[in-house]
Amino acid sequence: MKVALVNGAPHEKGCTYTALCEVAKILNEEGIETEIFWIGNKPLGGCIACKACINKGECVFDDSVNRFREIAETADGFVFGTPVHYSAASGNLTSFMDRLFYSDLCGRGNKTFYMKPAACVVSARRAGTTATFDQINKYFTIQEMPVVSSRYWNMVHGAKAEEVAEDKEGLYTMRVLARNMAFILRCKDAALKNGIELPKKEAAVFTNFIR
Repeated sequence: MKVALVNGAPHEKGCTYTALCEVAKILNEEGIETEIFWIGNKPLGGCIACKACINKGECVFDDSVNRFREIAETADGFVFGTPVHYSAASGNLTSFMDRLFYSDLCGRGNKTFYMKPAACVVSARRAGTTATFDQINKYFTIQEMPVVSSRYWNMVHGAKAEEVAEDKEGLYTMRVLARNMAFILRCKDAALKNGIELPKKEAAVFTNFIR
C-alpha cells in the first residue's frame, strides 16, 4: 500500500515538509510506502472552467497537476500539506487542488480519488490553521474520500523547520494521524479481500437554486 503526500508550500523543505516527514516516517514503520510530491514554487494558474478535461481526461494545462495525477492513480491514500497564507491554504496549492480534483471528477468520473482515505496537514507561525484545515477537507468530502482524523486538528506551529521540530504536540498529532491512516488502509484492504464491495454508485443529480 502507498500514501502520496503533497507538499503545497513554496519552500520545498520547510515547515510543511517537516510535518509531512513525521507522517511519512510512521507510515513507513507501519509498512506503508510513501512518496512526498512537491508542487513547486512556479506560479500555478487556477481552473478556468473550460471543461476540456471532460474529453481530455486530465487538465488542459500540463504542469505539476497532471504529473501528480500519475502518482495519485497508484496511491491508496493521500495527505495534502500546506502553510497558512491569510487564514487559507497557499495560493498554489489551492489552484493545484481545484484543477486536480475538478479534472478528475469531470474527466475521469472520480476514479482516481473515490473512497481513498485522505487527510490534510497545516503549518503556521501562529493562527489561521483551523480555517485552512476546513478548506482542504472540503475537497475530500466532495470526492467521496474517507477523511482520516488524528487526536487533534492536524497542525504544527513554527516560523521555520527547526521550530516545527520543537512542536512536540504538533509532531505527536502527525504520528497519531499516520497510525490512523495505516489502520484505515488496512481495514479497507481487508474488507475488499473478504468480499465487501465499495458502495454502489448512483448517477449524480445536479440542480440549481435559481431556475
